[in-house]
Amino acid sequence: MKIRSLDLPKNILKFYLDSGIKELYPPQAEAIEKGLLSGKNILAAIPTASGKTLLAELAMLKSIANGGKALYIVPLRALASEKYDRFREFKPLGVKTGISTGDFESRDEWLGVNDIIVATSEKTDSLLRNETSWMGDITTIVVDEVHLLDSANRGPTLEVTIAKLTKLNPDAQVIALSATVGNAQEVADWLGANPVLSEWRPIELREGVFYGDAINFNDSQKPIKQATNDVAVNLVLDTLKDGGQCLVFESSRRNCTGFANTASRSITKVLSVDEKAALNGIANEILDSGETETARVLAKCVKNGAAFHHAGLNPDHRKLVENGFRQNKIKIISSTPTLAAGLNLPARRVIIRSYKRYDPNYGMQPIPVLEYKQMAGRAGRPRLDPYGESVLLARSYDEFTDVLEHYVDAKAEDIWSKLGTENALRTHVLSTIVNGFASTRKGLMEFIGLTFFAHQQEIWSLKSVVDECLGFLIGHDMIIDENGLQPTKLGKVISMMYIDPLSGSTIIDGLKKADVITDLTLLHLVCSTPDMRQLYMRSSDYEWINDLVMAHTEEFAHIPGQYKTVDYEWFLGEVKTALFMLDWINEVPSDNITKKFGIGEGDIHAFSNTAGWLMNAISQLANLTGVQGADKAHELEKRIKYGAGPELGELIGIRNVGRVRARKLYNAGFKSIIDLKQANIAVISDIVGPKIAEKILTRLKVTIEERTNGTMVESRSMDSLLDTDQKTFNDFN
Repeated sequence: MKIRSLDLPKNILKFYLDSGIKELYPPQAEAIEKGLLSGKNILAAIPTASGKTLLAELAMLKSIANGGKALYIVPLRALASEKYDRFREFKPLGVKTGISTGDFESRDEWLGVNDIIVATSEKTDSLLRNETSWMGDITTIVVDEVHLLDSANRGPTLEVTIAKLTKLNPDAQVIALSATVGNAQEVADWLGANPVLSEWRPIELREGVFYGDAINFNDSQKPIKQATNDVAVNLVLDTLKDGGQCLVFESSRRNCTGFANTASRSITKVLSVDEKAALNGIANEILDSGETETARVLAKCVKNGAAFHHAGLNPDHRKLVENGFRQNKIKIISSTPTLAAGLNLPARRVIIRSYKRYDPNYGMQPIPVLEYKQMAGRAGRPRLDPYGESVLLARSYDEFTDVLEHYVDAKAEDIWSKLGTENALRTHVLSTIVNGFASTRKGLMEFIGLTFFAHQQEIWSLKSVVDECLGFLIGHDMIIDENGLQPTKLGKVISMMYIDPLSGSTIIDGLKKADVITDLTLLHLVCSTPDMRQLYMRSSDYEWINDLVMAHTEEFAHIPGQYKTVDYEWFLGEVKTALFMLDWINEVPSDNITKKFGIGEGDIHAFSNTAGWLMNAISQLANLTGVQGADKAHELEKRIKYGAGPELGELIGIRNVGRVRARKLYNAGFKSIIDLKQANIAVISDIVGPKIAEKILTRLKVTIEERTNGTMVESRSMDSLLDTDQKTFNDFN
């Protein structure tokens, strides 16, 4: 099917023709035939790189051309940024694009001026809870990675959000994009969608298992030269000699780092001088934007052509690695499976070094087929590779035949709703009542009848769980059951803040019980809520954390009794997490924190984001209920955001400064933005380095005067300096 034959305005057709897209792939053509451009709901369950995003684009642009508004829902912030960058390319068509991923208590009304809004499922849910007005104007709803309905963490929020959106916008078109799953027809039936189910790919995917010095496919073998003692390194080198790139999936962060380090020693030998120069540039950027040992290890690997990628890296480093790989400068990425969950980073060959993951209850367990298929699906770069290969590693013949049967030749499992527990339902029952989607017990059950859970199972099986949720909410004064279900002021605030009702009750009870309120008191209170992830306790942690608890007993609102019970061990995990946050706000160097607590720099950012959000909740709930702690929580919220003392607040808010540089500037006498604006660039350069000094003054839009060869030159804004070529830029340093 030709692009020019589609029922779209001429400027949209020209946009795609000019970008080189002239013909649709077979699954895309099938979607058109099933009503994509005539407002029909569509579920596209097709392989990676088969053009799912284009389907969403065509539907959104058709709707916008008719005066509509599109919402594009993604599971991850990184994926939201990637889609936002893509959709901004529609600007010449007069299409405005916005993005919303954070600040769960914000309405983001300003986003309503946009034609396409990209948001995570959690942010979409929060916009609904806060009754954002433009949510009722949506005409096209795109749900990316809809198979995550099967996720215990994200699935319940995703399916309730879809149910609310379709109830609020009953005439909106729904476009659901999914990996290939066993029960795609069932998901399509729930959505009232026409299914597009296909195994077609634009690039052939060869799935095989390495065993006996060769990759074994179903119909052939490919011998691999054994240049080193590491099978995976040999597979990487074999890929590079043909001009390809590799993604290597590992079971843990430690293994990711270890393999990247190992592989880099061999990769560097096959790189050209120009390739090494480009990699040095990326490595220097990594060092400029990180202060931990992990940053130094990553930079060393990148210099040699390899990188690792996992949630322990800070966001800047992940972005540098992703961009370096897309530009074919970084030759391999060693990653945890999170990279397979949506980011557009294909490679010639995907190597899955371990198909087992650690489960705290059962030890090492084989991954689901769906997870394997998502990793394998990253093989093959469109328009760059003639084919893609995914390779599992087997150490014995029995293992070879086992993985061939259970992964290569297997079909993905069915997906199942995870909504049927009190923990999953509690927050959604409250928000459903607060937002008026239900005002009686009967109405509440009718709304839940719209969910994927109800589509898969009998709705009566949820009644007892719903009753438990209502009992909790009534007992904690969040709703009242008088002539129908009505939210209290407390219930409304908790729903709008997007916290678990159990977190709300934990916070209020803790503030009431606390004898004194210190930084540790509030940080532990945050870490004792179900919304805050806990750090793992290592065997070496128990003694020192218990000793600290004994020395600071009065600072904890509640300490479980009976040392070494499950409750007490969980409590110690909460305390460990609180102590990590305490070090963060007290400006302990990030490198020291990562080593002391066994975490990554990316974890610091993730934990501080969650802790800051919950500390804001403490401040608001303390004010609402009249208990102690509001002012201290408000101050701590700011400190958590930046990981610094309150006196650095103004400096640390400047982009490119950060807490370490802010402290250096403050100690040198620069207490405010005005102080920096009045300073000589040379003085600032001595403190933070010339490049960072230039970036700071650029951000502050300072006009500077410099002398070149002893002659005064025209004053120029730092913004204009950034537009010059690198030689001129250097002349002004």
